[in-house]
Amino acid sequence: MEAEKLFLPFSLLMLHFSSCTSLDSLKTNQTIKEGDVLISKGNNFALGFFSPGSSSNRYLGIWYHKVPEQTVVWVANRNDPIIGSSGFLFVDQYGNLVLYGNDDQKLPVWSTNVSVEENDTCAAQLLDSGNLILVRKRSRKTVWQSFDYPTNILLPGMKLGLDRKLGIDRFLTSWRSADDPGIGDFSLMINPNGSPQIIVYNGTEPISRSPPWPWRSQMGLYESTFVNDPDEIYWVYTVPDDSYLLRIIVDHSGLLKVLTWRESDGQWKDYWKAPVFQCDYYGLCGAYSTCELANLNEFGCACLPGFEPKYPLEWSARDGSGGCVRKRLQTSSFCQHGEGFVKVENVVLPESSAAAWVDMSKSRAACEVECKRNCSCSAYAIIGIPGKNYGCLNWYKELVDIRYDRSNSYDLYVRVDAYELDDTKRKSNDSREKTMQAVLAPSIALSWFLISLFAYLWFKKRAKKGSELQVNSTSTELEYFKLSTVTAATNNFSPANKLGQGGFGSVYKGLLANGKEVAIKRLSRSSGQGTEEFKNEVMVIAMLQHRNLVKLLGYCTQDGEQMLIYEYLPNKSLDSFLFDESRRLLLDWRKRFDIIVGIARGILYLHQDSRLRIIHRDLKCSNILLDADMNPKISDFGMAKIFEGNRTEDRTRRVVGTYGYMPPEYVVFGNFSAKSDVFSFGVMLLEIASGKKNNRFYQQNPPLTLIGYVWELWREDKALEIVDPSLTELYDPRDALKCIQIGLLCVQEDATDRPSMLAVVFMLSNETEIPSPKQPAFLFRKSDNNPDIALDVEDGQCSLNEVTITEIACR
Repeated sequence: MEAEKLFLPFSLLMLHFSSCTSLDSLKTNQTIKEGDVLISKGNNFALGFFSPGSSSNRYLGIWYHKVPEQTVVWVANRNDPIIGSSGFLFVDQYGNLVLYGNDDQKLPVWSTNVSVEENDTCAAQLLDSGNLILVRKRSRKTVWQSFDYPTNILLPGMKLGLDRKLGIDRFLTSWRSADDPGIGDFSLMINPNGSPQIIVYNGTEPISRSPPWPWRSQMGLYESTFVNDPDEIYWVYTVPDDSYLLRIIVDHSGLLKVLTWRESDGQWKDYWKAPVFQCDYYGLCGAYSTCELANLNEFGCACLPGFEPKYPLEWSARDGSGGCVRKRLQTSSFCQHGEGFVKVENVVLPESSAAAWVDMSKSRAACEVECKRNCSCSAYAIIGIPGKNYGCLNWYKELVDIRYDRSNSYDLYVRVDAYELDDTKRKSNDSREKTMQAVLAPSIALSWFLISLFAYLWFKKRAKKGSELQVNSTSTELEYFKLSTVTAATNNFSPANKLGQGGFGSVYKGLLANGKEVAIKRLSRSSGQGTEEFKNEVMVIAMLQHRNLVKLLGYCTQDGEQMLIYEYLPNKSLDSFLFDESRRLLLDWRKRFDIIVGIARGILYLHQDSRLRIIHRDLKCSNILLDADMNPKISDFGMAKIFEGNRTEDRTRRVVGTYGYMPPEYVVFGNFSAKSDVFSFGVMLLEIASGKKNNRFYQQNPPLTLIGYVWELWREDKALEIVDPSLTELYDPRDALKCIQIGLLCVQEDATDRPSMLAVVFMLSNETEIPSPKQPAFLFRKSDNNPDIALDVEDGQCSLNEVTITEIACR
């Protein structure tokens, strides 16, 4: 009876329908036929009939309206093609969108099939987001939307995941082929069990997956958000720059891709895709193993501590799919006495559907106790959760699909027996003892001379092995960019592309014709000192090639314009993370330490290993850029000084730099040397460890700087109190104390008491005795007005140094 009620009036209603050709809405007195389209208000998307590839079948779908190459993002009747060109779509008298293949059909090919209140009607509308919605006319409430029923593409603003209240699970399914949009073999969905993961399936078998939640924010072309609460669990992304078209697709070959459309290229380009490498494939090395491939010909499977290959012959034949088993059979005492945990660093955590969150506030020690008391717990990890500090995640089944990835990794603590624990400690002690024996001469007190000597020998040895510290370039040619090229790349220096404003001009994000993203530093024409800094920056950076220095790609000098074109780095500057309450949670101790070492290596290259000796003179956290993997790159060489020959120091009447980072001999007398940069580095090191700025009051009576505050705590044996509280207990106290001690040595009042950057890199990278610091410089603050000003004494000018080239953002 319901079917009769729905379809008997159909032939009568069709007599009154009018054709809808290019509106964005479809009402009850309108229909869409072959050749008709709905077009969203902003002309972003169109809805109509199409045939995919070489197929002659017709489907109702949504596609990009502005893209010449028809790119379909949603299909209604994907498993029920229409034969011929007599299909039509309309809103029936019961408020549903209904699709028929021809006038004679009694049953629809597709329908929204929703309930609408009596005496109410609905209208369909295509939005500029690509979402087709069905809205009640009286209440304006959306009763159905295509975003809840995705096909193979995830658009910005479309949720991927589960709505428990509505009973909707939003997931992608691939097309069968390029010519057939029917439901294919591959799907992309969120597995909500344990710690949620995004997984690509082939049927019911996982083929690749994301790390377990919480997922770190994407700091590039798009930004993502994850929600996990009793009502919903979903992932959604947005694109801040409206000039980019971006879509995520599960294609018919099983690849998950992020694609972008560039008008300049006239085609879709891969921004990211997976699986690509062997370790991307789920469970390649079986249970209780790790996967790490340095090159395609390498067998990258390795057993976790305390485990050995389950099938040694297969393992020797480079087949690790059988996984690993414990070296010794577990006994009843395994869970009662003597066993513990071994840390496996820098891994993507195991498949987590059988994992469980124990407590969102537990420390590492408490998390270990929680796992140890349950014999089924095989491993645990501490994970930073934005807004919730840290959480304790325990695994209760096999550990599967562990791979090394420094860009999105954590430390995993694997349960082992007492024998393995002792063996691990013994190996660690042996390694530490060998290092100490190689560094320390017996019964001789360590001095700066010995540290410098051993550091030199250590550095020479590393340089022979092709260390990244010994990076040099005999010649570098910079590209000259025409003004028209730069203007086109920035859309005529559109405010939407502006990244920041500095003392010498502005910085813009640009997109070159070849699709390469760049950062363009445009010097202000009214800046009297800008010309000198421009020439200096081109001359200095043209000769520098190092992984921890920002790369200059070219320059432009035309029609009075002076511009520098840099590589574009998506993660802004270090200070945007370090001094932000929420974003600082992304900087765990390991990442902070890696950043400290990277900065130190970059400065060492400037001081010792580049073709010329270079003193930066404006080192600060806002001049440290972070690439996509959070690797640090020193930028802004406008104030740098080049030394030739054996010269290592100079004097100037023009003191330039930023208060709080400049050493006393430079501020008072204008004397600067390599030790000036050492002082600035020491300030940054203390800021990175503490998460605090130097130029702030940390005690009112007397008013102390960060340096003064750290010194007072050091004298009272309370130095660890300065460590950023967002790190809780997730750091090695010995490493933290070492960094604080090195930081205090770098900010000594007398420049001769400060270590060289060679000694700093050596102390950071090795276990060795470190001299005790004396009282440092600049303990007290006199005023809190304009604490972060860039100083230019000769010109009598000072300006807020809020943004230079260093303030590159992804927006």
